[in-house]
Amino acid sequence: MRGVVRVLRHGRHCCRMRKELFLGGIRCQKVSALRESGVCSSGRSLFGEEFNRQFSNRIMRVFSTYAASDSAGDGVGSSGPLVEYERRIAARELVDGDAFQVDTIVLLQKLYEQLIENEDECQLDRYKASHKAGRKCNWRKRRRHFHDFMLDIHRRLQMHKGVADPLEVVAGEISDESILLCLDEFMVTDVADALILYRLFKHLFSKGIVLVSTSNRASDNLYEGGLQRDLFLPFIDTLKERCVIHEIGSSTDYRKLTSVIFLSLESAEQGFYYIGHNSAVLLQKFYELIGREIPSPQIVEVAMGRQLQIPLGVKGCAYFPFIDLCDKPLGAADYLGLFEKFHTLALDGVPKFGIHNRSAAYRFVTLIDVMYENKARLLCIAVASPTELFEKIVTVVEAQRISPRSSSRSRKIDDLDLCVDNELGFSKDRTISRLTEMNSREYLEQHDASFQERAKQEFDENGGALQA
Repeated sequence: MRGVVRVLRHGRHCCRMRKELFLGGIRCQKVSALRESGVCSSGRSLFGEEFNRQFSNRIMRVFSTYAASDSAGDGVGSSGPLVEYERRIAARELVDGDAFQVDTIVLLQKLYEQLIENEDECQLDRYKASHKAGRKCNWRKRRRHFHDFMLDIHRRLQMHKGVADPLEVVAGEISDESILLCLDEFMVTDVADALILYRLFKHLFSKGIVLVSTSNRASDNLYEGGLQRDLFLPFIDTLKERCVIHEIGSSTDYRKLTSVIFLSLESAEQGFYYIGHNSAVLLQKFYELIGREIPSPQIVEVAMGRQLQIPLGVKGCAYFPFIDLCDKPLGAADYLGLFEKFHTLALDGVPKFGIHNRSAAYRFVTLIDVMYENKARLLCIAVASPTELFEKIVTVVEAQRISPRSSSRSRKIDDLDLCVDNELGFSKDRTISRLTEMNSREYLEQHDASFQERAKQEFDENGGALQA
């Protein structure tokens, strides 16, 4: 219990820094009497702003993967996030010497140990009774991107129309599948999401969900400036009551330390992110990738029975003009549906963003998030480098530094397209970072490995079907 209190105090003490993480611990009967007896709820969710994203994504996966590996093993200290972190440093998969990472990993390790100690009370392993027969531990755990998680929630709500409280039914389904829930990129921009999050997580916490989540925003700044935000504020209060908020202060963006390929059109034969206006270069690269296959317009089924028109597609590669993918009313559901069928996107004509195309900027941010999560490959021709694409997107604080006076007369002509948007201003840093990594040799190697693994799975499934 003393260790839990130390984690809680440490999390609250760190709330002055920009980058943060929410850590979802446990409040089982033995751990705390502050909640209903016998109920395992997320008393300490680690909710945090985005930090070393390569580190964050890997550790989120490591935490959800290794969370149950030690419950029937050699002891708590023999595995867990801290052990895996040290192993990866020793193997030179991660960079050593980042104290901010270590502080975060220590919190995750403490949560991991608490989960191990309270596994039975929290009913984390649905097959616990069968361990004597030699069955391996099978914790109910899942890692998801927040976009994907909320789309799944809305799909389930559609299925339970007419029920007195469909959110309670959906929360019951989620908790039955996953007691440990790891959500990446917790960012609320949709009013439909904002209006249901309080009641949804109220039900989830009461049913024993343990939450681990990362975010670009501090809890108090979630859904800042959103429609009907007063109805969203109770969710923030619940989050702060139930969660340890650990803000991560590392300013190092490890994605930008990789071998990056940004090319002018003159050297286009070497890479995938081209700066210029000549669409013929992108089409030439697209046709090189598909070989002798002939591309044609296609239709992809997406969520809620909707369809997405693909201008050109074949052999897992899709071609889109930017205006068709980001200047139309599309969203995460459409992009998720697209990358369930395609592993490579050729995107033509990415513009600079400003007040005139703010909605397109939001969609582009979402598109890159979905591609990154699916390890999809991006070929694009843009008018500028990733950083320059977003130079007109600023937060309120940045805008005050640029133009301290509020009068529009004080602005220079080239500042008239300045887009002052806190949510987009924070999100752009993640997008620039991801675009940088997605054009690195390391990422492209990961894409190739992911593609080959998916192709092997499809081959095995088709082969099994033929034999049957």
